[in-house]
Amino acid sequence: MARFSFLASILSALLALPLVAAVPMSDAHVGERAKAVRPQAREVLSNARAIGVSTAAPQFVAYFDKFVSFDSLPDPSLLKGFTVFALAFVYPSSAVDNAGVWESMTAAQRATTKAAYNAAGISLIVSAFGSGETPTSQDPTTVANFIASYVLTYGLDGVDIDYEDFTAFESTGTAVGWLSTLTKVLRQQLPQGQYILTHAPVAPWFSPGLWPGNGYLGVHAAVGSLIDWYNVQFYNQGVTEYVTCAGLLTASSSTWPQSSVFQIAANGVPLNKLVIGKGATTADANNGFIDPGTLAGCVAQAKSQGWSAGVMEWQYPNGGSAWITEVRADSWPVGGGGVTTTSTTTKSTSTSSTSSTGTGGSCSGIAAWSSALAYPAGSQVTSGGILWTANQWNDDEIPGGSSGAWDKVGSCATAATAHPAGATAKANKTVDAKLTSAAAAPKATAP
Repeated sequence: MARFSFLASILSALLALPLVAAVPMSDAHVGERAKAVRPQAREVLSNARAIGVSTAAPQFVAYFDKFVSFDSLPDPSLLKGFTVFALAFVYPSSAVDNAGVWESMTAAQRATTKAAYNAAGISLIVSAFGSGETPTSQDPTTVANFIASYVLTYGLDGVDIDYEDFTAFESTGTAVGWLSTLTKVLRQQLPQGQYILTHAPVAPWFSPGLWPGNGYLGVHAAVGSLIDWYNVQFYNQGVTEYVTCAGLLTASSSTWPQSSVFQIAANGVPLNKLVIGKGATTADANNGFIDPGTLAGCVAQAKSQGWSAGVMEWQYPNGGSAWITEVRADSWPVGGGGVTTTSTTTKSTSTSSTSSTGTGGSCSGIAAWSSALAYPAGSQVTSGGILWTANQWNDDEIPGGSSGAWDKVGSCATAATAHPAGATAKANKTVDAKLTSAAAAPKATAP
């Protein structure tokens, strides 16, 4: 197709630039150093199997490829605000860079480090492939078995598939089937709910009808139910691509049609599986950079229209806690609560404590529910003489309705007319009106 030749010209131009990768890059020299210190024998961690990792939105993901230390990972306090830390990379038959560093650590070091990360609410995973690998020529079952063995042997919480074999995806047409098989085999060995399994496609691969097998829409149709979320790379696809809130969220260019967040969702991918990926600094990508303050506004706009998937950055340490704190400031402030981490019991505990059918007591000071307001999680309202608590952000979802956005506390005697804390009058919203219609379509298509 004509689109292929256009992309080929873009890729050829990129190859002439100092940064040659289309997306996350590994440092070849670092990789060799990591391989040099990695022991040959593998130590299997006792009780290494991950239990109860969280895959609930939002997720805030950092990749770690840039070499820092041969024998340790960053202290989790430096990653406050992130929920997932991805070690890069595991290849089809080896581990390099910081995945190699993790392998080279002793079993005791790995166990202590992982326990510290999990205690801080951070899942520790490995990322596979990256821009340095074209794995499609190898048997997907064999590759999946190696990756799963790495996760299990070295006690990690899951794996991210950062597949960047552009020729196989865009020309030969072998990628969709290969990725589908890889994902199925990984899921067989890394069960859902116990291990994280994500993919990190470039955003244009979601453009419908543009790629063999319908690109990542084809991957999602085949194995999307097995994938916890997509760390979508909204960068390195052209200097004018995904650099404004509108281009990122609602109106991608004609070059990569229907590849913004809400457009992808409208084509059948669940909205809250679409994590927004961006380079942490201008040095982390060839193009597509949005400064963290502006990105915070885009994230808040998307959240106001029902999106809650989260944000991914390439890469730590260029973007650490300060970066993600700024990006989350207008939506999920760090330290402000409302984000599920590695525990999967939080929601069920909260639900059981707020689903009482007993007496809610006096509702003095609690406003009646209003269709004119949008409610963040934790808001309380009265409706039908009942006290209700919002278990998620919601807009025009009546308590007791089919959405399940409200938990029943119990009956109460009185109600006030003041707005509940945190509720936002719709008339005061400052979001792009285009998001309203774009956000409505995905609800019917989510599995």
